[in-house]
Amino acid sequence: MTQQQAIKKSKSSNLSMLSKLFLYSKKIVTGTAAVSEGFYLVYRHQLYKDPNNPNNTRYVQYFCRRLCDVFNVDVRVHGDIPREPALWVSNHISWLDIAVLGSGARVFFLAKAEIEKWPIFGNLAKGGGTLFIKRGSGDSVRIREQIAEFLQKDIPVLFFPEATTTDGSKVKKVHGRILGAAIEAKKPVQVCVICYVNKNGQLDTVAPFIGDVTFAEHIQAVLEMPKVKAHLKAFPKISTEGHSVESLTKLVQETMQTGLEELQREVLVGHV
Repeated sequence: MTQQQAIKKSKSSNLSMLSKLFLYSKKIVTGTAAVSEGFYLVYRHQLYKDPNNPNNTRYVQYFCRRLCDVFNVDVRVHGDIPREPALWVSNHISWLDIAVLGSGARVFFLAKAEIEKWPIFGNLAKGGGTLFIKRGSGDSVRIREQIAEFLQKDIPVLFFPEATTTDGSKVKKVHGRILGAAIEAKKPVQVCVICYVNKNGQLDTVAPFIGDVTFAEHIQAVLEMPKVKAHLKAFPKISTEGHSVESLTKLVQETMQTGLEELQREVLVGHV
């Protein structure tokens, strides 16, 4: 079943209007409670005074776990999740990835600068330590410098090097320019991978945010989908010593792909 077909099936599910009303009411209540709790954490612990303090990642982690509860995602962490300062990279499947990764790893995320100005969520993201980067004008060098500055301050940063979402079956081409920030800061690269699995033990087709599905349609489908397991696994850190951007990019690409295949063998039914 394709992702588009899965979305259509979800929208035409057998949920009655009364059931949908109850479901959405419950999600609105739990979602509002999670956001409210996020603001409480920001102001109760005065995170806004030093939003990128690495110690604040525990609050980000708690908030991400609450979001996973709202969206019916059960996060399963395989092995140990390192806490040493590093440039984190992961495969990218959905906007749900932020909550999943934040639930398992204590990291800060990158976001485009415009999000900082969004009502409510912009303030919450800023207070929670989101690192805003200015895009446009082809200024990839400046972005790399910004991330290098974060890493030099021992701030753990995560980004998605595929620069797009996939259906989760494989890793697309890794774009390695930002990896140069780790080389410049002399920090390792920490690879992790995600795999969404449905109740039948197969790759979930609703969680991926791909194709022509709108954001609103996808949120609706996610709210109505059965519980999904999001498996998260980290691999040994990659030292940047002696690497060029090209050689590091190649190694990260290989590690992500073999790592995803390894995780899929562990969690998918009948996957060899």
